[in-house]
Amino acid sequence: MLWLIPLVLLLILATLDTGAVVRGFLGQQQLEEALTGMELVINPAGVPRKPGMTRDDLFNINAAIVKTLCEGIAKCCPKAIVNLISNPVNSTVPIAAEVFKKAGTFDPKRLLGVTMLDVVIANTFVVEVLGLDPREVDVPVVGGHVGVTILPLLSQVQKNLLNIHALSLLTDHIQNGGTEVVEVKHIFF
Repeated sequence: MLWLIPLVLLLILATLDTGAVVRGFLGQQQLEEALTGMELVINPAGVPRKPGMTRDDLFNINAAIVKTLCEGIAKCCPKAIVNLISNPVNSTVPIAAEVFKKAGTFDPKRLLGVTMLDVVIANTFVVEVLGLDPREVDVPVVGGHVGVTILPLLSQVQKNLLNIHALSLLTDHIQNGGTEVVEVKHIFF
């Protein structure tokens, strides 16, 4: 398994008291060595969205990173399961798919995008508004991963006690939750 992680995290993981072997690779010059023989590649690589940064800005930076990585995967470990966490996930997964199609290695069952954040945000906000037990709330979220493309299916909340006004406010809050996190994160980090 290959995790693409920052050097600082690599150094921390290497000190853990486990049987796992942790090795570091640096940059594109060592990409083939890092990928050869991998069965699972988990990619959180890329830059996080910063205050004032648009999704287009984020896309332009992270798309190039994902493209390069996927070209390496197609060459060195074409049967690997690829799990992309790089934002915006709804745009980086299609890039990966196109790279794999071009290389003749595309398998839709082996390409995954992690988008659980919007579900967690929706669940948290519903729990706050309705005062429910978090273990009993599971709000499905469909659509994209930005603003109005995020569609929380609030009608599926088991104890749907929301009026139309509350539904509208909660939907807007969920759709902008990721942006709110970025803005708050900037204050502390």
